Amino acid sequence: MMTDSIFHYADPADSAAYLTAKLAYYIDAWDLAESCQRDSAECIILDVRSAEHYRLGHIPGAINFPHREMNALTLATLSKQAHYVTYCDGIGCNGSTKGAYNLAQAGFKVKELIGGLDFWRRDNHPIIEGSEPSTWPTDAASIQCGC
Repeated sequence: MMTDSIFHYADPADSAAYLTAKLAYYIDAWDLAESCQRDSAECIILDVRSAEHYRLGHIPGAINFPHREMNALTLATLSKQAHYVTYCDGIGCNGSTKGAYNLAQAGFKVKELIGGLDFWRRDNHPIIEGSEPSTWPTDAASIQCGC
């Protein structure tokens, strides 16, 4: 039924189903940082940007795996039992989507980081420079979420 109102709302059950599905595809910076701070082995973070961009700054613990290098041979090095989170530079980049797509097509469980490294930085989460994943810094500030 169409109304003259600019506000059209979905049936609550449809909304719940859609939003449940959406949460299965995406993770935000706060939830990911909280998982990292707990040293949770729940997920493996994949920085799908180039090695050069990775060296300039990445999420602590993230492994550099450029989406352009993902193929059957390189993906075979990953565990199908793990959960993966992909990220790229952010909202203006679709590298994380391409990486997540490659993983999903190959049968891996994967989510995308909302807003990528841009939103991660905006929330003041730690960034590590260099070619190694490193670990979560012990002196990182306590995570505060404004939502």
